Amino acid sequence: MMVGLLLLATGLALLLVGLRLLKAGLAGVAAPALRTVLLRFTGTPLTAALTGTVLTALVQSSTAVSVLTMGFADAGLIALPQAIGVILGANVGTCLTVQLLSFKAGGLAPALLAGGLALWAAGRRSRLGACGQALSGLGAVFLGLEGMGAAFAPWQHAPWFAHTLTALRTNPWAAAAAAAALTGLLHSSSAATGIVIALARQGLIDLENAVVLVVGNNVGTCFTAVLAALGSTTAGRRIAAAHLLLNLVGAVAVLPLAGPFAALVALTAPGLDRQVANAHTLFNVV
Repeated sequence: MMVGLLLLATGLALLLVGLRLLKAGLAGVAAPALRTVLLRFTGTPLTAALTGTVLTALVQSSTAVSVLTMGFADAGLIALPQAIGVILGANVGTCLTVQLLSFKAGGLAPALLAGGLALWAAGRRSRLGACGQALSGLGAVFLGLEGMGAAFAPWQHAPWFAHTLTALRTNPWAAAAAAAALTGLLHSSSAATGIVIALARQGLIDLENAVVLVVGNNVGTCFTAVLAALGSTTAGRRIAAAHLLLNLVGAVAVLPLAGPFAALVALTAPGLDRQVANAHTLFNVV
């Protein structure tokens, strides 16, 4: 039990640190143009959504894009429809991280970590160093997922763990709420979805359960934007409210149809971990 908890804590820490390094490294490469692109290519809600998708995919931080958009809206540089478009696009762009998490690349993790750290040390405060930071973060992410998988494996026969999973299966609304709360605590929907992928790889949850948890994760990711909006102007609060309402409406629409939605997602890939990532992407695209 204690060994499993230690493995889980270590894996989760590696996942969170890895995601932070990955986002910081990618931001170091792409951030200089972030403000310019946001202001230049958000003329309509559609172009704003496409811009939000591309920028978030590049910097791997929907929070950074969302907070910057709220700041522009506060200053009157972006209208509310365009700002909502950016937020919706950011939700889609962040799916790239989850798609990366679904690849079984634990064997490559040490090489990515070592190579990334070497580049980071060789090119400090340069784009080469930022690329190394991103690579080392990706290696830590894959190591973290392996660690969490190793922690979950022996728990599948533990009565308390079985009871917990049974409770989540029988009450999808409570499961989604728990997933939202976990995402809010971690301040990372990618990390929370990584936990879902780790559970799926061990066969501890099926695709329908995973869909419910992923939907909850998407609601939980709004918490950071809501907190950022507390000290904002009316425009910033409206954007945060729109973000939360859109994800809540999506959750309320999908949760009663989790079974058919899971059946549709099952056609997209043979492996359960890839299906979980595709469920996350499909939900946000729709």
